[in-house]
Amino acid sequence: MARIGVFLCHCGSNIAGSVNVPEVAEAIRKLPHVVHVEDNKFTCSDPGQASIRQAIAEHQLNRVVVAACSPRMHETTFRRTVSSAGLNPYLLEIANIREHCSWVHPNQVEAATAKAIDLVEKAVARVARQEPLVPKQVGITKRALVIGGGIAGIQASSDIADAGYEVVLVEREPSIGGHMAQLDKTFPTLDCSACILTPKMTTVGQHPNIVLLTYSEVEDISGFVGNFKVRIRKKARYVDLNKCTGCGECYNNCPVRNIAQVKQGVKSGATES
Repeated sequence: MARIGVFLCHCGSNIAGSVNVPEVAEAIRKLPHVVHVEDNKFTCSDPGQASIRQAIAEHQLNRVVVAACSPRMHETTFRRTVSSAGLNPYLLEIANIREHCSWVHPNQVEAATAKAIDLVEKAVARVARQEPLVPKQVGITKRALVIGGGIAGIQASSDIADAGYEVVLVEREPSIGGHMAQLDKTFPTLDCSACILTPKMTTVGQHPNIVLLTYSEVEDISGFVGNFKVRIRKKARYVDLNKCTGCGECYNNCPVRNIAQVKQGVKSGATES
């Protein structure tokens, strides 16, 4: 059976200035499974955390509700507190009666108090159904995938690779550089875009931690955080990249391009006739 302890925080005047905390405590004492209710000036302080640990031991609490500020602020703090008292840290629920209640209802004590009671009641109802959780460790592959070889993808790949991790950079066009490579000047200094971009492109192409896949597209992504599986399709180039010198002769003699030009010419001729 759930034995719930509820700890209400005044937060100085941040909460108590708009919420009648003793009235909230009196209402919460009547809820099922609630065996202990107390309020503190500052629950996040050392004395406030000590009172939570003491109450867990004295009243044999197996669940805790802290009505205070946003969980973004002190949820980790209170999880450590209940954990140090032998309680599973995930049997803790935070009712945000500061940002969600007191601060948005200044000078409205009656309305703010009623809303605070409602928020704490819901937190009690929720924590009563929670089950203990155990953190799970999952092995990860320390490798990153960057999709897109524009200036943003180039910089991201370089930063990750310099940190010591392998990066796979995928670009659907035959060359990296993106739209920046097509610009003449860059705002606001009017520097030459090639002067900024070319060294970064060279770094990406030669970095030992970067696998560059141009003229390629991501077809499928599966898995989960830390263990994604990605299928990448490399388009046919009809060129041996190991022997390519970048002379450009393949472009002029490309059979696919020539066939397309012939078809276009035939179509244009038929139209003219």
